[in-house]
Amino acid sequence: MPPVRPAPIRQPVRHRVRWVASPPPGALPQRGKPVAERYSGPPSYPVPPRWGFPNLVWRRPTAVPGTASGEVTAGERLRVITRSLLPVLWTFAGLAVIASAAEIWRYVLLVQSRDSALSTSVVSVSDTFVITAGLLTTILSLLPSGLAVWWLLVARHAAADVSGEAPPRRQRYVLAFVLAPVVNLVMALPVVAELEHAVLRRTRETRPKPSRLVLVWWGVWVLNWLLLTLVIVWRFRDGVQALADGVVLVALTDLAAAGLAVVTALLVKRMSGLLAPVAENRLRLLRVLKVEGAPEPDRRERPASSVR
Repeated sequence: MPPVRPAPIRQPVRHRVRWVASPPPGALPQRGKPVAERYSGPPSYPVPPRWGFPNLVWRRPTAVPGTASGEVTAGERLRVITRSLLPVLWTFAGLAVIASAAEIWRYVLLVQSRDSALSTSVVSVSDTFVITAGLLTTILSLLPSGLAVWWLLVARHAAADVSGEAPPRRQRYVLAFVLAPVVNLVMALPVVAELEHAVLRRTRETRPKPSRLVLVWWGVWVLNWLLLTLVIVWRFRDGVQALADGVVLVALTDLAAAGLAVVTALLVKRMSGLLAPVAENRLRLLRVLKVEGAPEPDRRERPASSVR
C-alpha cells in the first residue's frame, strides 16, 4: 500500500481592514447660510464718475516709441507703395498707348508721302507729337520700374511675415535676377511665382505653380524686352524701308509696354489685396438708429425700495 501523506495545514487568511472614524451627526456646529441681500436698485454717485471707456468707436492703437507698436509693418508699407504704384502704372499705360498712336500716324504719313506731297504743318505736328510722347514715355518708364522693384522686395517680406517662413531667396539674388539683362527674361518668372506661392500661404514642400495671370505677365514681359532689343538693333540699318519698319516696331513696342503696365497693375492689385491690411477708406462704420418689428424685451418690475 502506498504511504498515506498527512493533509496540509491551511494558514488563516488575513484581511486588511481599515478603520475610519467619523463624528456622529450633530457633533459639529453647523455653518449658517448666507442671507441674500435685497436689491436696492442701480448704484448712485454723488458726482459723475471719472472712470469708464473713452467715447470712441474705433482708433488706431497707440504707438509707443521703442516698442513693437511703434514699428511700421511690411503690410502697412506695402499698402502705401501700392497706393502710389497703381496710378503710375495706369498713367504710363496711357502714355504708351498715345506714343504708339503717334508712331502709327507717322507711318500713315510715310505711306501717303509715296504718292503725294504732305503739308508742312501736318508733318511738324506729327513730329512734335512723336517726340513729346516718346520722351514722356521713356522718362516715365523709370518711375514705375523703380516702384515695381521696391514693391517686389516689400511684398516678399510681407508674405514672409504672413506665412511665418523666411523668403526662399536672398534680396541681392532677387535684384540680380530682375535687373540683369537676359537673365531677367528667364528668372523673372520663378521670382514672381515664389512670391505668389507665399502670398497664397502654400507650404514649402509643394512646388510653386504659377497662375494664369503670372504666366501672362511673364509672356508680356519677355515680348516687351524682345521688341525693345529688336528696335535697338533695327536702328543700325539704312534705307527708307528700314526707317518705315522701325516706326512699326516702335509702335508695337509701345503697345507691349502698355500691356505690360496693365498686367503688372492687375498682378500688384491682386497680391496686395491678399497681403496688405484693409484700408481705412474701405471701412464703413454703422450705427443702429431704429429697430422695427422686434418683440418687446422681458423687463422685471423695479422694486419699490429702490432709490432710483
